[in-house]
Amino acid sequence: MSAIHARLKKLGITLPKAAAPVANYLPYVLTGNLLVVSGQIAFGEKGLVRGCLGRTMDVAAGQQAARLCALNLIAQANAALDGDLDRINRVVRLGGFVNAHADFEDIPHVINGASDLMVEVFGDVGRHARAAVACPNLPLGSAVEVDAMFEVQ
Repeated sequence: MSAIHARLKKLGITLPKAAAPVANYLPYVLTGNLLVVSGQIAFGEKGLVRGCLGRTMDVAAGQQAARLCALNLIAQANAALDGDLDRINRVVRLGGFVNAHADFEDIPHVINGASDLMVEVFGDVGRHARAAVACPNLPLGSAVEVDAMFEVQ
């Protein structure tokens, strides 16, 4: 068992199956030493987390949605790397998109749900650059979407 898979097990985290794309794009692209993973929405065991931050959801619920997105990003990375997450040298960047009411300003706090999971799973290698922006709507009504770039061996 890889070190990262052992850490996931210790954290009580089971990776979901990597989702198939819902339109004309690839779920990930591996080029050189970069793995770019397409945006993952807040889909978990109970289905898609839908909502609008500041209207129908609070920051804590948004953080949980962002955490689901990050879990789905790791699942895509796992698929791209044939199950060898130890090949990840660095989580380079996350791009976070939050379905938010116009007055909602806690966008970065919501995306912390994804950032915190990357650090939990990958340790210091999981510390990354990031963008966090608000959107009036996201695919399928998702509350949050996050994409990622990883440096790999």
